[in-house]
Amino acid sequence: MNVKPLADRVLVRRLEEQEEKRGGIIIPDTAKEKPQQAEVVAVGPGRVTDDGKRVALEVKKGDKILMGKYSGTEVKIDGSEYLIMREEDVLAIVG
Repeated sequence: MNVKPLADRVLVRRLEEQEEKRGGIIIPDTAKEKPQQAEVVAVGPGRVTDDGKRVALEVKKGDKILMGKYSGTEVKIDGSEYLIMREEDVLAIVG
């Protein structure tokens, strides 16, 4: 995969949460919420300010992040699903 996000955009892959069974009930995939944790796959060079300076991103490739439920745009690359979003949609870096 050779994808380079532009400006302050970040390409992430959702991390699958562990499947839990409560009381013997298995929740079907269609009823499950989308994971809010992801791994950063690629980052852009950063945004350019009004005076022409580039502001580097705080997240880097390999970081595990928390994001909003409906953040980003889903894209399919080489048969795998990813999200591309602005850095401002990243809520936190998980250490």
